[in-house]
Amino acid sequence: MSSELLSKLLDLLGPNGLVTEASDLEGYSIDWRHLFPGKPLAVVRPANTAEVAGVVKLCRAYGTAVVPQGGNTGMAGGAVPDASGTQVVLSLSRMTALREVDPVGMTLEAEAGCVLKTAQDAAAAVGRLLPISLAAEGSATVGGVIATNAGGVNVLRYGMVRALVLGLEVVLPDGSIADGLRRLRKDNAGYDWKQLFIGSEGTLGIVTAAVLRLLPQPKSSVTALMSVPDPKAALDLLACAQDELGDTISAFELMAGSSLKLVEKHFGLRRPIADGDWFVLIEAASSLSGLREAAEAALGNALEQGFALDGTVAESGRQAADLWQLRERITESEAKEGKSVKHDVSVPIPLIPQFLVEAGIALERDAPGTRVNCFGHLGDGNLHYNVLIDGHASDEINRIVHDVVDRFGGSISAEHGIGQYRVAELEKRRSAPELAIARRIKTALDPEDLLNPGKVLSRAERA
Repeated sequence: MSSELLSKLLDLLGPNGLVTEASDLEGYSIDWRHLFPGKPLAVVRPANTAEVAGVVKLCRAYGTAVVPQGGNTGMAGGAVPDASGTQVVLSLSRMTALREVDPVGMTLEAEAGCVLKTAQDAAAAVGRLLPISLAAEGSATVGGVIATNAGGVNVLRYGMVRALVLGLEVVLPDGSIADGLRRLRKDNAGYDWKQLFIGSEGTLGIVTAAVLRLLPQPKSSVTALMSVPDPKAALDLLACAQDELGDTISAFELMAGSSLKLVEKHFGLRRPIADGDWFVLIEAASSLSGLREAAEAALGNALEQGFALDGTVAESGRQAADLWQLRERITESEAKEGKSVKHDVSVPIPLIPQFLVEAGIALERDAPGTRVNCFGHLGDGNLHYNVLIDGHASDEINRIVHDVVDRFGGSISAEHGIGQYRVAELEKRRSAPELAIARRIKTALDPEDLLNPGKVLSRAERA
């Protein structure tokens, strides 16, 4: 049966659209973190939405599961196949068209395989801003960031990707095409069905194109690195900055001093201010004049009140980029340091300092010898509370950290999604009614469980 399906897929897509050689499948078969190796039956590379629909219809007719894949930069193993050798990976890598950039209506329409950085640059070329900024933006795709409802460093000001999606084109599990590529800011005609697919990780439908909201391009920006005594002082600094700078603050990143020491160790990048236990990277942007003066006054006020101990304000775009490199190299430094268990958690912002205390106590008590690598988006309550392990099991570390997250009313996934990595944890920690809603939606749209099965919801639980 598989050879018959492959023959029909070849007829549909042509030789450029079907990959079956084992050596060519490797890049599609494992996630970025190399935690979930898979074995696809084949990789299909459709060139347009009609071909995506055709692939889905064929695979459904043969009872073959389809795993959508964008840039494959996810952190939760949500875009790779299992090891059965029976699943087809559907790569959007040939669907890269940037269809339209409208500087007046401030919208951008792109196909799902368009690289995020390409879309950002196209918006900037007409004086507009696509404010989705994350470390993998040079390889992550528009469809991927929508499918995962990606976050990034600018959520504080602009919200998650969900807040920037105006319209979607989606291929449903039965192969039909839902065309909702509308550029409307106000559209209250019936259910807003596109929201189901944003963050669904390809389990309910395959995003093939999108209309995204743009904003005016700021004319000036200020980037500063500050050292703070502790996370409580970092929150005081955030409040001070918000009082003085309002909604010009686009990023407010917390980094442990130990995290920056890893960056120095593995990449030779040194912070330009004195050593400390905690640091904050702040970015503000505006189209109005006087931003730098206001930012310097606000940061000076924070130093006077003791919220910050030391700081520097970038004098040029190059210096700002250098400061951001300290933040963006943390994940790679962690990978070079050794095996870790990653946690993408969120807790209510005022409770972050106490969460950090209690999580540290729990790890010291129940998993001695581990080291914490903590950094993240303090302004929106999202921390990457990663644990470098030494002989401890990943499940044990997850339980310890997520138990504390639960006590604080938080979430075990703030921006990275569930994928394969957190399926079991989600099912332990979400209530039965919430899981029942999710299963009903999945069953209604994909009753045969052929679209990215085993991601977000386990197959066993749905049986």
